[in-house]
Amino acid sequence: MAPPLLFRLSRLILLLLSLAVAAAARIVPVQYLYPPFNLTYLNFIDTNGVFLLSPAANFSAAVYNAGATEAASSDDSQSRYFFSVLHTASRTPVWTATTAGSTILESVVLSLSATGLTLLDPSAARPDPAWSTPRLRQPVAALRLLDTGELALVGGRDNATTLWSSFDHPTDTLLHGQTLRFGAPPLSSSASDHDLSPGAYHLVLTGGDALLQWGSLTYWALSSDPAAVQDSSHPVASMAINASGIYLLADNARDTVYRLLFPSPPAATAIMGLKLDPSGHLRALTLTAGAGAPTTAWAAPANDCGLPLPCPALSLCTPGGNGSTCMCPDALSTYSSKGGCTPADGSVLAVPGSSCDADNQQRYRYVSLGAGIGYLPTRFAVPDTSGDAPTACRDLCSANCSCLGFLYKNSSRSCFLLRDQMGSVSRADAGVGLFIKALPPPAPQRRGSSSPLSLITIVFGIVLPAVAAVLISLLLYAMLKKRRPQVLKKKKSGGGGGGSWFKLPAMLSSSRASSSSVPSGDGEGVGEDEDDVLIPGLPTRFTFADLDAATDGFKWQIGCGGFGSVFRGELPDRSTVAVKRMNVGLGGTQGRREFLTEIAVIGNVHHVNLVKLRGFCAEGPRQQLLVYEFMNRGSLDQVLFRGAKLEWPARLRVCVGAARGLAYLHGGCDRKILHCDVKPENILLDDRGGVKIADFGLAKLMSPDQSGLFTTMRGTRGYLAPEWLMNAPITDKADVYSFGMVLLEIVRGRKNSKKHQPATAEDDHETSEYFPALALELHEQGRYAELVDARLEGRADVAEVARVVRVALCCLHEDAALRPSMSVVSAMLDGTMDAGEPRVELLRYLRMYGRGLVDLRPAGWMDPPPGNNKGSDTTAAAASSSWSPPSCVSAQQLSGPR
Repeated sequence: MAPPLLFRLSRLILLLLSLAVAAAARIVPVQYLYPPFNLTYLNFIDTNGVFLLSPAANFSAAVYNAGATEAASSDDSQSRYFFSVLHTASRTPVWTATTAGSTILESVVLSLSATGLTLLDPSAARPDPAWSTPRLRQPVAALRLLDTGELALVGGRDNATTLWSSFDHPTDTLLHGQTLRFGAPPLSSSASDHDLSPGAYHLVLTGGDALLQWGSLTYWALSSDPAAVQDSSHPVASMAINASGIYLLADNARDTVYRLLFPSPPAATAIMGLKLDPSGHLRALTLTAGAGAPTTAWAAPANDCGLPLPCPALSLCTPGGNGSTCMCPDALSTYSSKGGCTPADGSVLAVPGSSCDADNQQRYRYVSLGAGIGYLPTRFAVPDTSGDAPTACRDLCSANCSCLGFLYKNSSRSCFLLRDQMGSVSRADAGVGLFIKALPPPAPQRRGSSSPLSLITIVFGIVLPAVAAVLISLLLYAMLKKRRPQVLKKKKSGGGGGGSWFKLPAMLSSSRASSSSVPSGDGEGVGEDEDDVLIPGLPTRFTFADLDAATDGFKWQIGCGGFGSVFRGELPDRSTVAVKRMNVGLGGTQGRREFLTEIAVIGNVHHVNLVKLRGFCAEGPRQQLLVYEFMNRGSLDQVLFRGAKLEWPARLRVCVGAARGLAYLHGGCDRKILHCDVKPENILLDDRGGVKIADFGLAKLMSPDQSGLFTTMRGTRGYLAPEWLMNAPITDKADVYSFGMVLLEIVRGRKNSKKHQPATAEDDHETSEYFPALALELHEQGRYAELVDARLEGRADVAEVARVVRVALCCLHEDAALRPSMSVVSAMLDGTMDAGEPRVELLRYLRMYGRGLVDLRPAGWMDPPPGNNKGSDTTAAAASSSWSPPSCVSAQQLSGPR
């Protein structure tokens, strides 16, 4: 009997051990989890996905199924899991390890190792992590979760060193004790309650405010909230929340810039969180210790109609006591719960890019939504133009591929282009007009069976003429190929320059005579075997003979530089133009195709503060000419440095106009365009007060092997941003830096360069200092009047001077990420936004350069030879440097289409 008894006892012991192991597996660790550790959501079904608790169980780390909290019928929602930190009682996510595509599926593993945290699918062919913590400075000892909601990887002795923290990488929630730093990625809403991947709404912290944005459109600003109070004018460095309210803090983390107090603050011991929800609302949530959903202590915007999409697109949102209502404006009577409102007459609303189609541009129309209907995001936007008639605003929208309509304010004559996407509309003042771009309804097609007569009509009326046309075209092509004409006579549609740009691409498919038989000026022409280049959307195409006649044999030179020489010309319609003859070659068919493509891009960029491209010429391997509108006062450097003095109001107009032009290049056209050579020589003026940026896009036209014509860099000494010299990525903030230097020169009326020669002996004391360093010093002392051009003799508004100087210094921050965008610069200069406060610690290099302790020039830089710096098209000549930064072309390509 003994053996059976022992056998039974052994089985009982094994069963008890297995139960103990299973029970231990379901025990959730508290505060610390140690590597190595791997899991899927299947490992913790019994614990609701939780695998780590904070000491008081306020928060938990879990593999979280967002769809499981609702009675979701979709199988897809039930299978979406995320690695999240949850408020335990309400299971509200406050942080999620997610980027686009990092959803945890059944086969995805969350791994904790000595190198960090990783989400990956080991069964994939290439198991690249969907998400992981960055490379850490020492091995990980543990994963730690605190009662503040902070999830951290710790190391070192006694786990005292924080290697990575979720508080430094917020997703959609900011918790009490956590700060959102200026320059850090914004808070992003989740796509929906069931999908925690990044959504469409963002909370962005700028140097002077906190903004809610939908795409690039701002729809709420903390400074404009009725409950907000401004305590100081310091630059904003961080944002924080506690039980009493929201605070924008200065760099010392103590002084408040703005504070917004909650109307009914909860208890001081409450756990507060600021959450950007999927609808676009920013909510202050009280996360209670007991069960139940969080309560909302405050929300912005105040009502649903303050959101970009409370109703379907173009629907009219009307706030009410029981919530908002949605309906279509009278002009858009067709309503669809999914597609929004459409024109009652059957017109087709434009979509981004549709206006680039030449046929559509000839047929589009604008649908007025009626007086008193506006568009919320324009409240926080900078006007694209001011002072122009509505027709000019319409034409500006027509020429912009991404424009879907425009809003015009009669009181200020301001024009706002509505780009890329449209939300719902709202009530506004009677003086506001909203116009939506549309195409006429398609022609109705007749229905019914075909008859023998209709078949005969089709055959003899369409097919046979088409066949005959093809045969005749082939015959003419063979004759033209056999016989090369000597000179292409001028055509009325091309030579006069009066044709519209969207009617001219067909000219490229005409005979090769237009590109091969015209003398190139140097005995070279395009070979007969070159393929015709067909590029849609080109501006007016001129022949070389047209422009030779217009400039009287290139007789009247008005400027020259690295890109080429500029000549004054007159077209047959008596309009004056500036003809730029570029110092580059086409480089074969592919080079010619790229050149024409870039011309199409630049020709489609239209703004009141950008010089308009009237046309071009591309003949032979060495004939590239650009035809621009003529600005009769010349460049800013001619007027400011060498001409009569420019009064202060005119200087301020130059500042604002140039800023608006650059802001449009960076964010208003369908592609982001970096200028890469912002300087007074490239800002042109006319006698009617017009201010226009020139030479935008020319650096993009230059191929990398052609950059040696002026320098291996893109820019001019004295205006180059520090990142050009530090092998750092080049973004639009390089243009912001250059523009800051230009602003200081406009204030002073002289070049910033230390080597500038004084006009008289009396002026010597003004030129001995490096002016940006002097501007920084006098800014700290508040002595702005001493920075103004002495020739103005005190005729300058000191408050406006102070604003311009402060904006300029903000543009010169050594860290590119901390410079304002050009749209913000424009708003600060025209007074629609308060000027930011420069951060002195980011400007110390200016003093060092002024004392000769550092050199802001690349190795091998040589000054341009005397006499090569004249006209309105000047680019500093330089020897090739041993350092080769990324070209401007690469910077634009990295930005991608907008």
